[in-house]
Amino acid sequence: MIARAAALHGARDLRIERVETPPLPPGMVRVRFAAGGICGSDLHYFGHGRTGSFVVTEPLVLGHEIAGEVAEVSDGVEGLKHGTRVAVNPARFCGHCSACAGGRPNLCENLFFMGSASRTPHMQGGFRDLIDVAPSQCVPVPDSLPIGHAALAEPLAVCLHAAARAGDLKGRRVAITGAGPIGLLLLLVARDQGAAATVVTDLAKGALDHAERLGASAVLDASDPDALASQAPDVVFEASGAPSALAAAIRVVRRGGTVVQVGNLPAGDLPAPLNLVMAKEVDLRGSLRFGHEFAEAVALIVQGRIDVGALVTSELPLDEAPAAFALAADRSRSVKVLLRP
Repeated sequence: MIARAAALHGARDLRIERVETPPLPPGMVRVRFAAGGICGSDLHYFGHGRTGSFVVTEPLVLGHEIAGEVAEVSDGVEGLKHGTRVAVNPARFCGHCSACAGGRPNLCENLFFMGSASRTPHMQGGFRDLIDVAPSQCVPVPDSLPIGHAALAEPLAVCLHAAARAGDLKGRRVAITGAGPIGLLLLLVARDQGAAATVVTDLAKGALDHAERLGASAVLDASDPDALASQAPDVVFEASGAPSALAAAIRVVRRGGTVVQVGNLPAGDLPAPLNLVMAKEVDLRGSLRFGHEFAEAVALIVQGRIDVGALVTSELPLDEAPAAFALAADRSRSVKVLLRP
């Protein structure tokens, strides 16, 4: 069977290719692509041929925010059948390394993560007609749920993990630097978890307007270095990936507060006011992807507690993936762009 795939060959060289689909391997599930969100890391790969220290050295099918419909199951697979609609967890954990055994599967030493160049051969992603995954990666969703919403379980899971790294948010003042899709989902998560106030900063007025529509207590122009200083947040989620935003977060968080780094910072050594981490006894924590939070994210979406659809600004067909990526990279015109069959 011939299927389409959106494969990146280098910076801004995204091609729609026709590829032969091999027989389904034993113990696996074949999912027919129905919706996929374009993520910030996808955009980094598209724009630069790399994200951080992960460099594309061979054709890479992008995409890890995926939902679809089961097209085929191999013998012995239970709980899934042809036609089951699923959110696809892009992560496949080994289950036996020290990180998995210690309850932190997101740090799995043998992790398979769709659409990533962190290994060679690269781990191929989900922007293709047919996707082979393990049964454990498939979380069924009801027919009543818009399938595009199911595709956004992955970025919501990222935000749920970041919130867990911060600790209980109830009654706390929360600041979020960066109002891209992750920052906006962090805003929705903080509000759902009972934060007393939610302040969002960004350089783009359109992004701040979107944060305001989603219920932020205040939105601030990040070009003003003193804008956040008066807020004295208990928790700062740094979601922009800008070194200057991390430095600002450390400076403005209250004494004894918590800063969670969620955005992908540039590779290499970066300047930061780390003496303040000591002097203010700041908890500076990293947050990488997610573990068990994926199933939790699906449940929150299905229950309607978090409206991920509020972020979707455009949907384009898979055949127009290069144009969809260009649109997603233009923050003046988009927040979250979905690809559809």
